[in-house]
Amino acid sequence: MSNLTLFYGIPSGCSFGSIVALEWSGLPYQLCRIEMPLQSDTPEYRRINPLGETPALIYGNGKIVTETMAILNHITAKSSNTAFHYQQGTEAFNLFNQKLAFLNTTLFNAFAPLWYGVEYTMPEDSKQALQDYGKVLVEKAFTALEASLTNHTWLMGDQLSFADGYYAGIARWLKYHNVIDIHHFPNCHRIYQQLQSDPAVKFAHAIEQQHLTENAQNFLGHVSLEEIYRQYPHLK
Repeated sequence: MSNLTLFYGIPSGCSFGSIVALEWSGLPYQLCRIEMPLQSDTPEYRRINPLGETPALIYGNGKIVTETMAILNHITAKSSNTAFHYQQGTEAFNLFNQKLAFLNTTLFNAFAPLWYGVEYTMPEDSKQALQDYGKVLVEKAFTALEASLTNHTWLMGDQLSFADGYYAGIARWLKYHNVIDIHHFPNCHRIYQQLQSDPAVKFAHAIEQQHLTENAQNFLGHVSLEEIYRQYPHLK
């Protein structure tokens, strides 16, 4: 039985990056699939995360951590793959958290007006205003990211990190919203394309699309919310 269970959201949740991180980490884990907003807004899921958001991670004896930055730092600390370890206070540790913070607060939030316009009913002029505002934010965020990636193989430089997996889950939203062309940001596009050939990224796509033909080595399968509450009755 795994003591790590990740709640991931579909369709196209930012929890995608946490699935990738778990695959890279070498840690055994389970997944719990949450349909958004059908399941994420229910009282049953809000006992896991009162905000009704994914990802969320159960670890230890039924403890819960939410928010991608916190989850990725937890996986980093526990990872059996030392390539993803950063000693606190070092330049690598600071850069990792800097990249995570940018992705979480700037890039992720830039898409918020676009998602709001999709998920809620409103007059067309209001929806267009949100789309126009979102386009400005997304273009600004990708411009800043592009400038930071000169001579970088990955977001942190030469070293692959969990930040790259998180980026893969956010950057794909450009195809859905179609407000800017990622080809105008060659460094961003190059790193995104590199990630698409990574086995863990392919695995995360297969998980979301339910096209998985064989399990990855450390993936122990899916569990339902009901099974979670049977396993951890104190969460009810």
